[in-house]
Amino acid sequence: MKIALAAILLLSGLYSIAQARPEDGGHELQLWTGGGHSVSGGRGDTSVWSVGVRYGWILTRPHGPGFLKGRFEYAVDAVPVFMVFQPVLVPVGQPGAGSSSGTVYGGGVNPLNLKWNLASRGSLAPYLELSGGTLFSTQEVPPGTSTVNFTSSAAVGVHFLGDTHNWSLEARYLHISNAGLTVPNPGINTVQVRLGIGKFFGRH
Repeated sequence: MKIALAAILLLSGLYSIAQARPEDGGHELQLWTGGGHSVSGGRGDTSVWSVGVRYGWILTRPHGPGFLKGRFEYAVDAVPVFMVFQPVLVPVGQPGAGSSSGTVYGGGVNPLNLKWNLASRGSLAPYLELSGGTLFSTQEVPPGTSTVNFTSSAAVGVHFLGDTHNWSLEARYLHISNAGLTVPNPGINTVQVRLGIGKFFGRH
């Protein structure tokens, strides 16, 4: 929570030097939150919610053909809040045998965010993204597996550009897996909606 408050204060302090759009050699700062529910392809009946802070570097000038023309950005996320709402298996023979609801607390870091900022269209700036990171949790996710997991995701979204800051809205597919650290390794696949508030600002 302290990290999130610090990010809000930092965003506020950057208003005077903000740029409305992604610029060559510029940077991005964002506070985001997102959540969703599991889909087929892994352990089901699971929901997730997370809060993170992002810092990004816009590394290239516009490249690409037609509507795919855009700028490449590399970013890093700190994720101090990552909550997993999952069924907890209770061994046969114990009271409540079967399953019950369980909440797992965790956090992590996403050191690899590869983002393609497409050319702005008026006040809209769409983007595509591939990401990878880690998740450390207080209990095993999914139950009976590991407290250390790896996350990979793909997202499509859009920035709603303003004079001093922007909002973003995206759809994200996130896979959680321990990469074989334990057996079994069923993994969790989720589809999420993520909302962010942030700023693009120049190098100077």
